[in-house]
Amino acid sequence: MYNIAISLGLCVLTTILLRAVFGLGLWLSTLISLVVFTVCYLILTRMVMKKVAALMDTAQRDLQAGRVDKAIKTLESGHRFSAWQFYVKGQINAQIGTLLFMRRDFNKAFDYLQKGFVRHWVAMGMLGICYMKRNQTTKMVETFDRAVAANKKEPLLWNLYAYCLERVGDKEKAIQIMEKGIKKVGGDENLSANLQALKEGRRMKMRLYGDLWYQFHLEKPGAVVKEQTKAVMGRRKIVRR
Repeated sequence: MYNIAISLGLCVLTTILLRAVFGLGLWLSTLISLVVFTVCYLILTRMVMKKVAALMDTAQRDLQAGRVDKAIKTLESGHRFSAWQFYVKGQINAQIGTLLFMRRDFNKAFDYLQKGFVRHWVAMGMLGICYMKRNQTTKMVETFDRAVAANKKEPLLWNLYAYCLERVGDKEKAIQIMEKGIKKVGGDENLSANLQALKEGRRMKMRLYGDLWYQFHLEKPGAVVKEQTKAVMGRRKIVRR
């Protein structure tokens, strides 16, 4: 990482100058050099992250205007900052993978999501789904385990993990994950309701999360409308009798 290399270079140079020119002792010159290293690293980090944030804002404006391809290209241009700062590459890959997944370009999305940042829980959830659809259950579990370990307080992520486990036929583990999720989150109505649904053999109700849920493409909004319509029609028939 350039940030560290430059800061370390200045640190060493400061030590040499303080000892050779000013005749300071080793401990004092080392202490001052460490301060120089820290200040330099923080300044460089702030400069790089400001540029990354500006790039993200540009991509967001492109998205809001419906220019998805342009937004992706804008994000890809941010890879030039990857050599400067830790986690930038992973964050950008996660963002691009998420956009591609949302527009159902799953194969392309998979390539980016694999290189995504673990703290980006939406991207990690999408990666887990990709593994599930590829029948790579072990990889799916490993991905979700990493995701919930890094994002313990995200209720939807725990729900999504359990939903995928139930879908691959591991209902028992799904229940265990939901119970663990409730403890980690500190209580959540949707988690509790879906845990009860799993125990009673009913379907988990994920649509309570709205668009956040539908972006994972595991359930279509249209399917929910049809289900509700059937329920309403059924009630009407009962009334007529």
